[in-house]
Amino acid sequence: MKKYLITTFLLPLLFSVALAQHYKPVEEKSEVQFKVSHQMIFKSTVTGSFKGIKGTIIFDPKDLSGSAFDVSIDAATISSGISMRDNDLRKDKYFDVQQYPVIIIKSKTITKGPHENEYLLSAILTIKGKTLPISFPFTAAQKNSGYIFKGQFHINRLEFNIGPDNSIDKDVEIDLMIAAQ
Repeated sequence: MKKYLITTFLLPLLFSVALAQHYKPVEEKSEVQFKVSHQMIFKSTVTGSFKGIKGTIIFDPKDLSGSAFDVSIDAATISSGISMRDNDLRKDKYFDVQQYPVIIIKSKTITKGPHENEYLLSAILTIKGKTLPISFPFTAAQKNSGYIFKGQFHINRLEFNIGPDNSIDKDVEIDLMIAAQ
């Protein structure tokens, strides 16, 4: 009975885990960008990016239940093109990079989307010590021996204690383009 249990249930599970492809984000080919509206005298849009992407991606479009994302970015790498603003964003009222050096996305589930190469990621996002659920569609395009993952989602920055409730819009758009090999 014990042998039957192992061959019937455990071996297929172990086999599917062994077949799942493990990838690492490729920093120089990946982009993590943000966009937020700002209202001082006139309305403008502030754009920027993060670097320092690390983590593990397990992805098999034929076995999404065995697929997973566990990726982080270096919060101190925030860049909006204005060094004085970037230095302010690194301070405790915004990202507090001394105490919270990484931003993390960790998947809970990945499901097939309505279109070819489209998927839905349900995950938890941790920014500045605050962890909240997020969900967004993404695409996965096979490229050479890896994948290009693209997705977009929005967060309410106030839910993550990022900045004061002032002239900066609370809605922040995040655009991801992750090259993984």
